[in-house]
Amino acid sequence: MFYSVNIGLTAIIVVLLIVVINAIKVLREYQRGVIFTLGRFSSVKGPGLIFVIPVIQQMVRVDLRVVTMDVPSQDVISRDNVSVKVNAVVYFRVVAPDKAIIQVERYLDATSQLAQTTLRAVLGKHELDEMLSEREKLNIDVQQILDAQTDSWGIKVTNVEIKHIDLNENMVRAIARQAEAERERRAKVIHAEGEKQAAQALMEAAEILATQPSAMQLRYLQTLTQVAGDKSSTLVFPVPVDLLKGLLDNKPGP
Repeated sequence: MFYSVNIGLTAIIVVLLIVVINAIKVLREYQRGVIFTLGRFSSVKGPGLIFVIPVIQQMVRVDLRVVTMDVPSQDVISRDNVSVKVNAVVYFRVVAPDKAIIQVERYLDATSQLAQTTLRAVLGKHELDEMLSEREKLNIDVQQILDAQTDSWGIKVTNVEIKHIDLNENMVRAIARQAEAERERRAKVIHAEGEKQAAQALMEAAEILATQPSAMQLRYLQTLTQVAGDKSSTLVFPVPVDLLKGLLDNKPGP
């Protein structure tokens, strides 16, 4: 009789120990536990040591750290009908664990699919030049749309970065030709602007020299001096008739 009582007491103690061990849960600082009592949501617990009643209560762990999600390469047709492949990365975290578990099934997969759809929809509204030059603006647009749509899931999208825009070889060559043509256009404009400024300076110099005939003669003699400085055995230079006329007029009479 005493032996059977000890066996029964030992069995009860073992069962109680198993229940207590299963009831004790330890959550890390970045984890929260969503508690369901008989299938109904009751509370969010953690971090630290918590107790969950076996059978009656169930706990779902939720990670509150920032999740770095890579968005697979998406085929996008821009507004000017250019086909490109775009991939991006999304940074988000769970701010309401109860909503992330109750409102959506597998919030990671749902956020990934929504990010892919949003990326195609936003980039399809812009031309190729805008995709290449205004990437920061596109990042903000995608981030705001994702954040608004995932707010009811208890998810906060903190950042979106478009990593790469892949173009086919024909489009790359077309862009290179366009850039080369743009550089040639700028070079021609700069050259024409320089010619215009030089012509303006020559016109002003001619007006100044026209006021003093002797200044023209001095300028001519200075040019001859510069030409004579070159390493050459023969020097050919024109003599203006006006210059000779001026010298003859200045010659003293007999």
